[in-house]
Amino acid sequence: MKIAKIEQFYPRRRMRLIKITTDTGIVGWGETTLEGKPKSTWAAVEELASYLIGKDPLKIEHHWQHIYRSAFYRGGNVLMTALSGIDQALWDIAGKYFNAPTYQLLGGPVRDRIRVYAHWGIGDTSERGLASARERLKMLQNKGGYAAFKTGPGGKWRAHEPPTVIDDFVKRAYTMREWVGDDCELCFDFHGKMTPALAIEICHEIKGMRPMFVEEPVPQENVDALKLVSDHVPFPIATGERLLSRWEFRTVFEKNAVAYIQPDASHAGGISELKRIANMAEVYYMHIMPHCAIGPVAFSACMQVDAAVPNFLIQEQVDAGLGEGLLQAPWVVQDGHIDLPTKPGLGIDLIPEEAEQNLGLYEEELGGEYCYETDGSVADW
Repeated sequence: MKIAKIEQFYPRRRMRLIKITTDTGIVGWGETTLEGKPKSTWAAVEELASYLIGKDPLKIEHHWQHIYRSAFYRGGNVLMTALSGIDQALWDIAGKYFNAPTYQLLGGPVRDRIRVYAHWGIGDTSERGLASARERLKMLQNKGGYAAFKTGPGGKWRAHEPPTVIDDFVKRAYTMREWVGDDCELCFDFHGKMTPALAIEICHEIKGMRPMFVEEPVPQENVDALKLVSDHVPFPIATGERLLSRWEFRTVFEKNAVAYIQPDASHAGGISELKRIANMAEVYYMHIMPHCAIGPVAFSACMQVDAAVPNFLIQEQVDAGLGEGLLQAPWVVQDGHIDLPTKPGLGIDLIPEEAEQNLGLYEEELGGEYCYETDGSVADW
């Protein structure tokens, strides 16, 4: 069996897909979405395709090593995202070739279903804002029985903010706890936009409502700053969505800088590297909560690893990840969990006329690509 063709598609905003077809007709799908870089990963896949065409798709580790090590400059978000999508597609092919879910090829499942959390929060405490938040909460609880939710503080945060800004976020956090009760997990993503001092102050303000974790309280580049926050906060801190391989996670592990890690199967090196990162984390008693805020192919790839590693805690899930309108059989959440995939490979079948198309004009995808403070300086989203 040889790789015969590699195609790319841009079927939805914030979604780039790769389709690898073999000469036997087996097809594998991967997701190479890198928000804010719509042309970069596309070009990287085109460059890598010249190596992959004609190769045996089952030599997954060999291809991973070649793509990562063949160039003098290794890593980076563009290469690792391209590699991630290719790796996912190759595992999809392998599962279909051996007629087994990919997690069976990773050693078999260690659990019967995958726990997920949804995105929900109170945007503002106005009458309209509270009504909107209540409506979404009701929908999520009725539709999927979710018992874990994540939100962010919103807005642009400077080195420090006046009490009214901090108090508004704290009020929203405690209101969420009041609404959902103590049986529900609540998490907060600070998007790496705070200084250590401000993050510590705010974390102490919300400690009474017992968050499951605070994610990326400070930018990811300085692990010592991250550890400073962890050492001064009485609940778990998480990071990892912008770390791109086991080498970038190494210092986080060695310094015990966080309680949980959040590698992304479409950025950190695909299924192969996500499992290796999880295995490394196990030694440090850290659990994984894979990041996934893009499409259903990436989400399906994450779940293959979630099924096969013992130190999995919970999987991030956004509405697009369930695959409505893209998957022939979208994922179904029941009691806050998704049953293990049973179909071979990634366990999904895409709708060809929906997946194999390309949007025209690129639109801002993260919401922070043109983000500035009131004084005109660049702000973190």
